[in-house]
Amino acid sequence: MKFSANLGFLFAERDLVSRISAAAACGFEAVELHWPYDVPAAEVSAALRATGVRLIALNTLPGDSAAGEFGLAAVPGRALEFRQTVQQALDYAVATGAAAVHCMAGLVGAQGLAAAERCFVENLQAASELAAAAGVGLLIEPINTRDKPGYALTTVEQAAALIKRTARQNIKIMFDCYHVQIMQGDLTRRIEQQIGLIGHVQIAAVPSRAEPDAGEVNYLHMMATLQRLGYAGWVGAEYKPGGRTEDGLGWRAAITPPQ
Repeated sequence: MKFSANLGFLFAERDLVSRISAAAACGFEAVELHWPYDVPAAEVSAALRATGVRLIALNTLPGDSAAGEFGLAAVPGRALEFRQTVQQALDYAVATGAAAVHCMAGLVGAQGLAAAERCFVENLQAASELAAAAGVGLLIEPINTRDKPGYALTTVEQAAALIKRTARQNIKIMFDCYHVQIMQGDLTRRIEQQIGLIGHVQIAAVPSRAEPDAGEVNYLHMMATLQRLGYAGWVGAEYKPGGRTEDGLGWRAAITPPQ
């Protein structure tokens, strides 16, 4: 399995550039970021080159986080702002060699879910054109409503249906096992059903969101399932360490199937 370190959570006591070095020192060959925009892309790119680490993905800005916003892609009336965040993310991705941008959906407002989904499809279609020109893929991620009440994208099947409505080939599902287990469960069957649309996988323990070698999900089985299905992408470690990140990395051996 190819594990990438999500630096939004891992090595969080360091600055972003130092997190990249720390991930490399711990044997990670790839990283993913949440919102790196306060750090110039040139600095991140230099750290990636110096360590030989790849950048897998980053998120679009969530909007006004102080007001509780968590993405703009599915928020009616915010199309211009969303497309600005997409262009910002794509520019950063191109400068750093990132493979994909996660388009954050946002919260369902007073206009309801149907309006949010129509907006989401239209915005993804526009973002798809920008991403194709940049040579970068797009991701959308179902997120559980316990952690983020009111999020507009909550199930794997909803994500697949929305991608179908866009009629675009460069949009994939970010299958976060933590979120899917909380919302739906039946992870094996859902991965089997949607493997052709899965562009990235993320893992964390459920329900604690700590290291993925504990909790209710058998990640050894999940990794074996991905191998069986021919998944060749990265598996992102997006968990909240119980202590120092370096002290809790035994999960990598524990959940890696034997060859």
